[in-house]
Amino acid sequence: MPVGQVDPRPVLIVTGLIQEARIASGPGMTVICSSSDPQQLRALLTVFDPETIRGVISFGVAGGLDPSLKSGDIVVATEVLAGDARWLAGLALNDDVMAGFGLGRRRVVRGRLAGAEQVVAARHLKEALHLETGAAAVDMESHIAAEYADKVGLPFAALRVVSDPAHRALPPLAMAAIKANGDIDLRKVLRSVARNPRTLRDLVATGIDFNRALRSLRGCRGFLLGSEGLVPANL
Repeated sequence: MPVGQVDPRPVLIVTGLIQEARIASGPGMTVICSSSDPQQLRALLTVFDPETIRGVISFGVAGGLDPSLKSGDIVVATEVLAGDARWLAGLALNDDVMAGFGLGRRRVVRGRLAGAEQVVAARHLKEALHLETGAAAVDMESHIAAEYADKVGLPFAALRVVSDPAHRALPPLAMAAIKANGDIDLRKVLRSVARNPRTLRDLVATGIDFNRALRSLRGCRGFLLGSEGLVPANL
């Protein structure tokens, strides 16, 4: 493409939850939602034509691994790690751009993201993963999106907002109640609470964290609108 000419193709936005997908949707974006199912995400990407997009961004919430991060804090990925694999993330996102997100007191940090095939819910598992990888947060989509972008030769970036911080364990129901379309099965939640009312406190705390993270994520949509800054990572 000639220098100075804007690539008209959309950016592929990879999300795990329907709430994230709704925030990301808009002109210039092609959004896919994995419903927090890594295998489903791989299947979706297998049939996706990379010639129709100009880059890939992983966008959504994540579990906190760095104990200094609170729910609502933002991690702009420098790299993504999964097992022995490592992918660098490239984005022309400077401090002025990040300051313009309008996130108030929310922290914006650059750091590693860890990729996982299943939810890292327990506090001791979060601590162990942080010690092993040095990652600031963990999610189930970024490593798959990064691998895809690397395979097809597209620029990749990731922005994730901490939902459950490192000190908080996710209640099992928090993930078990996700429907195949990525929405929440409210009936399942209510049935579980009726059987065991003690789960309600943990669910309420998790819900407060999640809603705080979604508010921050909405403020980060300018990151997507400014995705002409998407550039290949320096290898």
